[in-house]
Amino acid sequence: MATQLVATTISSETNKVHQFFNELESQKNTLIKCTDLFTKLNNHFSFLQDSISQKFQTLDSQFQSLESRHKETLESLANQENSIPERESSAAARIDEQKEAALAALRNPNPPSNIAAALKSLSRKMDAESLLMFVISRRKESIMLRPEIAAALKEAVDAPRLVLDAVEEYLTCKTEGKSGVTDKRWACGLLIQGLISESSVYSRTIVERAGSLLDLWKEQLDGEPEKGAAEMVMFLQMVVCFGLRSKVDDEYLRKSVMKFASRRDMAKVAASLEFGDKMIDIIDELVKNGKEMEAVYFASESGLTERFKPIELLNSYVRNYENNVATILKSGNNSQVATDEANTLELTSIKDVIKCVEDHKLESKFRLDKLKRRVSQLDKNKFERKNTSSFGSGSGSGSRPPRKRGGRGTSSSRPAKSAKTSVYPSSFSRLSRRNNLAPVHPSPIARYSAPLHYQSQNMLENSTAANPYAGTYGTSITQSPAGIGMAQQHYSYPVDNLGPSSYLSSSSYAGQTNYGQYDYGSAAPPTYPYTTDQTSYRG
Repeated sequence: MATQLVATTISSETNKVHQFFNELESQKNTLIKCTDLFTKLNNHFSFLQDSISQKFQTLDSQFQSLESRHKETLESLANQENSIPERESSAAARIDEQKEAALAALRNPNPPSNIAAALKSLSRKMDAESLLMFVISRRKESIMLRPEIAAALKEAVDAPRLVLDAVEEYLTCKTEGKSGVTDKRWACGLLIQGLISESSVYSRTIVERAGSLLDLWKEQLDGEPEKGAAEMVMFLQMVVCFGLRSKVDDEYLRKSVMKFASRRDMAKVAASLEFGDKMIDIIDELVKNGKEMEAVYFASESGLTERFKPIELLNSYVRNYENNVATILKSGNNSQVATDEANTLELTSIKDVIKCVEDHKLESKFRLDKLKRRVSQLDKNKFERKNTSSFGSGSGSGSRPPRKRGGRGTSSSRPAKSAKTSVYPSSFSRLSRRNNLAPVHPSPIARYSAPLHYQSQNMLENSTAANPYAGTYGTSITQSPAGIGMAQQHYSYPVDNLGPSSYLSSSSYAGQTNYGQYDYGSAAPPTYPYTTDQTSYRG
């Protein structure tokens, strides 16, 4: 009995001890949870405090910046107000001077003796249609035209109105389906570039008229199944020139820039369109699409070279074209056709790299000696290949065995073939089909030795044949400039750059064998001295 009582007592005490420890464990877990929660809350409130402090500092700096800009703006307005009398007298004197020059040009029956004088005379007369026709007639002298157009527009009494008259003439011609639309588009592009090179203040009337023309132009472009690259660049330049950024949707501008990123002026235009942080996304997309060369120019124009390292982009571009060359050779079983195509791709790609490095002064970081030696080797191989092909085609015409003809009859029973009139001998036609020889007509390069620094059409818009120039505008032109496209692309690709399969590099930043300076700086290119939404208005 006593033993049972002791056992019961011990069991009861043991249960109490276990219960006590269980309660302690429960309280311990509660304390741990409370501690963790306190730590999280403390960290959260510390983060909020730091964030609020940073925002206050940002607001303080923004207030200070706003105050300084406010003072600068007031000072600028005061200076402008004080300079109004002087500017009025200067403008009046300038208008009188231009008026006298225009009257003198009208009284003078003799035509101007040179391009500069003719452009200035037409600008003073404010004759947009005649100005377009003159520019078109001198298209083969486009290198001389560009700087002279910018200077001539300064002689006009109202240069922006003259340019808008020319644009309206082009749009009217395009709407009515008249001939010469391509030439007028090219000429209008030169006029817009000449106007955009000078920072000016346009009146509200001019800006409103430019907006109306832009709406009409955009409506025409939206109705076309395929937009031309040159025309889209010209459209965007007009947006920049007259400060019409707010009239065009952001996505429309972004898609246009992305689609025609390889155009020579597109990097400058895109930087002037003020995409802000979206420019980073645009350059990222260019890199993802394998357009590292375009990304280098976009990053340089937009001031994003710290984020997008030019050297890294160039190395990526080199790896990509090397892989493409290897793929072409492998898929073509190292045949002569595949070898020629791969060499053409490699040659144009290397020239892209060399030109980009020289444009951005990266010679100290990106060595070009090896690439230039490779270019010399590829040029030599291509020259030897052309000579060998020409020699083989010339010597094989006499020793080629007669072609066997099918049919039931024999050669003795077959009637004689009737004579055919042909520009080229039949033996040449057979050889040209077999050896891909060009017809014996004057080379476009021989007739247009100077490169067209701003083509009106890209490669896809032009045909490989030379079209006769139908209309004349005061001078004799033997061929429409639209037929030059396969001979000289955006950067003067020679005909020899076309391989047997007509493969060309997708980029427009190369193609010149002399590695001259990138065309941003030559022949008075358009500059964008002001941002698109900062155009001032006057009533």
